[in-house]
Amino acid sequence: MKQNNKTNIDLPANIHDFRNSLNYTLHGDYYFPDLRLSTTDKTPLGHYGRMRLNYLREHRPGLYTRLILSGTLYEHLTEIDRNSRQRLEQIIPQVAQAEGIDEKLKAKDQIAWVGRMNNIRQCAEEIILQELVYG
Repeated sequence: MKQNNKTNIDLPANIHDFRNSLNYTLHGDYYFPDLRLSTTDKTPLGHYGRMRLNYLREHRPGLYTRLILSGTLYEHLTEIDRNSRQRLEQIIPQVAQAEGIDEKLKAKDQIAWVGRMNNIRQCAEEIILQELVYG
C-alpha cells in the first residue's frame, strides 16, 4: 500500500495579527477574524452622523472598513453628529448677531426674520457639511 507523501501541518487554532490588532480563528482551512459587536450604549444616530456614514460608505471605503474592523465606527459617527450640532448652535447666533437680526426684527416683521434666519441656517449647514461631515 502506497502512503500519501503530503505532510500534515498542524496550524494553530488562534493567531493574532499585530499589524491590525485582530485575532483570527481557524475554521477548516481559513482564518476568520474574531469580530464582535460592541456593547456600548447605542443611541440613535442623528442627521449628521447618518450623512457621515453614507459619505464613508460611498467615497471613503478604506476608512469605513478600518473603522468597522477596529470597532470605532459608531463612536466616530456619534462624535461627528455631536460636534456638528454644537457647531450649528454656535454659528447661527453669531451670524444673526453680526447681521443685526434680533427680537426687534422678529416683532416688527416675522416673515423677514424667518427668511433671514433660514438663510443663516442653510449657510451654517453648508459650513458644517464641508468642515465635519465631508472633510
